[in-house]
Amino acid sequence: MNEKVLSNRKFGMPMLLIIIALYAASVFGLIRGIASGSMLLTVLCMAWILLGWILFMGLKVLKPQEALVLTLFGKYVGTLKGEGFYFVNPFCSSVNPAAKTKLKQSGDVHSGDETGALGILGSLGNGGKQIEIESKKISLKIMTLNNNRQKINDCLGNPVEIGIAVTWRVVDTAAAVFNVDNYKEYLSLQCDSALRNIVRNYPYDVAPNVDTTGDGIADEGSLRGSSELVAARIRDEIQDKVTEAGLEILEALITYLAYAPEIAAVMLQRQQASAIIDARKMIVDGAVGMVEMALTRLSETELVELDEERKAAMVSNLLVVLCGNHDAQPIVNSGSLY
Repeated sequence: MNEKVLSNRKFGMPMLLIIIALYAASVFGLIRGIASGSMLLTVLCMAWILLGWILFMGLKVLKPQEALVLTLFGKYVGTLKGEGFYFVNPFCSSVNPAAKTKLKQSGDVHSGDETGALGILGSLGNGGKQIEIESKKISLKIMTLNNNRQKINDCLGNPVEIGIAVTWRVVDTAAAVFNVDNYKEYLSLQCDSALRNIVRNYPYDVAPNVDTTGDGIADEGSLRGSSELVAARIRDEIQDKVTEAGLEILEALITYLAYAPEIAAVMLQRQQASAIIDARKMIVDGAVGMVEMALTRLSETELVELDEERKAAMVSNLLVVLCGNHDAQPIVNSGSLY
């Protein structure tokens, strides 16, 4: 279904003035017909007064970045786009199957009226209750969809919770209305599906021997370290699915990422243990370098002659001092080593 924009219907104000003028003339003609006894004039004026209100249904008012998809007896006739006061066939009806759908997103159009010119909140005398007339207008603004967080297993089988915010807009109103049943729900489901398809290819953190790109070569991609790349892949995946629905995905951002609660504590301990091992490794490497430098300097300056046994004792003492968690407690030896 190709979109057809009706750009030559912005004559709502002249039509409104003509309809009001015809009503005024009909009232005057009715009085004149009754006074003169002219049955034909009376019948014509009465018929216009009773049926002329139908033309008001053809008046449509649109604000900036709004559109209205029109059908006539089930046939698509075109789309009104852009701000303005329009007049169309009064028997045309507007279509928007997603009008009542309210997701966690911005930009839903709440005001307006399917009948066009009036666009009112009808206050019905039932306890002063107000009923909002359903709007069939389609917003062309940029909107943000924030779906619920999902629990997904990463490529290592660890459950993670992740949430995304998708920025999107409608670019083809005819496709959005007629190609899918409800374009908002369709977008929401495709976001969930794309999120699962992409996240399951990545580990939460960098893991060895994991191929995240599908080229057969292990890489360092991860959900935590490659969030921009993951978000870009999610956006492309969603766009491929919703193109037929006339939607454009501008951006997809990861808004929340964490291990699932059932393994969060264990994974925290694992991260702490990994950090401790890395720190200890760095400390040991530095201590060995310092011991080697001390022995080299003592040998070069010939300050003291050390045999192998004394060197081993010195190395042991220095490593204990340098690698210990607490400050060393010196012990003064008043005798000899032997």
